[in-house]
Order: sequence, then C-alpha cells, then structure tokens
Amino acid sequence: MSAFVSVLRVRYAETDAMGVAHHAGYPVWFEVARTDAMHALGLPYREVEARGYYLMLSGLNVEYRRAARYDDELHIHARLSSVRSRTLTFTYEVRRAEEVLATGETRHIATDHTYRPARLPDDLLALLQGAVS
Repeated sequence: MSAFVSVLRVRYAETDAMGVAHHAGYPVWFEVARTDAMHALGLPYREVEARGYYLMLSGLNVEYRRAARYDDELHIHARLSSVRSRTLTFTYEVRRAEEVLATGETRHIATDHTYRPARLPDDLLALLQGAVS
C-alpha cells in the first residue's frame, strides 16, 4: 500500500499552555490514520472483529522531531510495512506541509475473542500482504 494520508488539525484540547501538541496525541493520530487506511483497503476493523479477530496493539514507537502546534493542519501518512500470519506492522509520518514532525510504528498481534494469538484467515492475509509497501 502506498501511504494512505489522513488530514487533521491540532485541536486546542491536544495542546499545552504554549500551544504545543502534547506527545500523547501522536498515537491517537496514528490510530486515525491506521483506521482510515484499513477502510481504504476495504477491510475496516469492524469487519475484522466481526470475523472473530482483534488486532491488538503489541508495540508502539514514536520519534519526535519538531513540535506540532494548535491549529496546524497535519497529514498523517500510514503504511502497512509488514504482514505475517499473526502480526501486522504499520509505519507513520506526521507532516506539516513537507516538514516531518514525527515518525512512528505500531505493531499488532491478531487474537481471537478470548485474546489468544490466532492466525488470520488466508483471504485476509492475502489482502493485507498485497498492501505491504
């Protein structure tokens, strides 16, 4: 999958007294972009869950480079970078225009509804593997 881009504005509630976006907002923005990317693939999380699977977060990394500020328009680039039978990895870039503000990665493990690791079905794996960039 080439990068899927979600666009959002930094909300006042996401900033400190200096108008700088709090570090805890970045993982939330990653989730917005990841959810949008899954929709673009034709595989919304709701469908994954309806088929008996969760894609639980197993790892998160954020590298902060520059501050996002109140009312900045941000472009969150999400890419599916790795797919295995039970795990997915997404990578992210948070940009203000062409300036990269942060990069990151989330790792997910597929589980059944009892939270036991589970192999994703072949049709879902094929769809996801076809989107890896």
